[in-house]
Amino acid sequence: MVLKNDRHTSSEAPVGPVVKPQVRGPLELDAAVVKALPVPGSKLVSAREYGSSLWGGVGKITVDVPGEGVKDYFLKTVNQGNIGRAMVHGEFESLNAIHTVFPDFAPQPHAWGQYEDSQTWFLLTEFRHIGKQPAEPVAFTERLAELHKKSTSPTGKFGFHMTTCHAKLPQAVNGWEDSWAVLYRKQMIRMIKLDEETNGVWPEFKAVSQLLVDKVIPRLLEPLQSDGRSIKPCLVHGDLWDENTAMDAVTGKPFIFDPCCFYAHNEYEMGNWRAARVRLSAKEYIEGYKQSYPPSEPQEEWDDRNLLYSLRFDLGCAINIPGPSNPQRPIVKDNMTLLCAKFFPEELRSLQNTLAKRPQE
Repeated sequence: MVLKNDRHTSSEAPVGPVVKPQVRGPLELDAAVVKALPVPGSKLVSAREYGSSLWGGVGKITVDVPGEGVKDYFLKTVNQGNIGRAMVHGEFESLNAIHTVFPDFAPQPHAWGQYEDSQTWFLLTEFRHIGKQPAEPVAFTERLAELHKKSTSPTGKFGFHMTTCHAKLPQAVNGWEDSWAVLYRKQMIRMIKLDEETNGVWPEFKAVSQLLVDKVIPRLLEPLQSDGRSIKPCLVHGDLWDENTAMDAVTGKPFIFDPCCFYAHNEYEMGNWRAARVRLSAKEYIEGYKQSYPPSEPQEEWDDRNLLYSLRFDLGCAINIPGPSNPQRPIVKDNMTLLCAKFFPEELRSLQNTLAKRPQE
């Protein structure tokens, strides 16, 4: 991932195509993967490395399937202990959820499990041929809106039946909430805690984030489900950016992959599109989606909600790729401050005065 400042400091999205994944050298398969091939009697033709991943390995497996001929599968491996298990299992369940609602919009998952001779976890799915990335705006946003509209929470609530992971970060979605504001607040509390554990204590950040979770989140999200308003819990991908969507080079249709799903407010999906570090920040994606799925009421607060949702993704970026070269943490603080200043200016001033009076370390 190329890290750039978001819209708060830059108005330009990346230019040029996303580099397509390439087939590389041979890949040694563990016996557990061979046993997991979905059709008994399949004979391995080849296994090659394919593309790259920040958190593990990826490969293309070609087999001779009885009665079907040569067929390809996609393999992902992660060897980060219990977190690796959660990542792989969560992605399997996420793909299954999407595939059940909208079969050709995501690869079909086949199996997940553990290597026989190591602590490596694997995911085996249908292989899809990557075309243009990201996917074409109109077709992609129409299909994404269709997923959101067609999906139905099994409980009628927000959440998921298990933990899913944004990259290697376990999300606070394992459970069910009637209130979207409550679930999103849990998400932000989890992320703020992980940020502090990863990047250290920053008193100004800690103070403004507390005001955000205590005041701003209820103020912006509770109106979605009050005064006769309601929102539908929608199945969201959870981490849509340039390299998690593409045109299928065979079918010519957009598809999505590498998800960390849960049932959420549909607008949450576009929080990741606000940052100009991603091509999906381009106007044609955001406006295209709005045409297929109009903003929730109160519509005039769409941009405020989008800024609020962007905090979750930018903070995840700061945690997953820590260090002084990543500008996301200061950007999150600035954007938190903007929201606090708009909706709770007196509380923010009081907070800032208190911080200014504290002894300097």
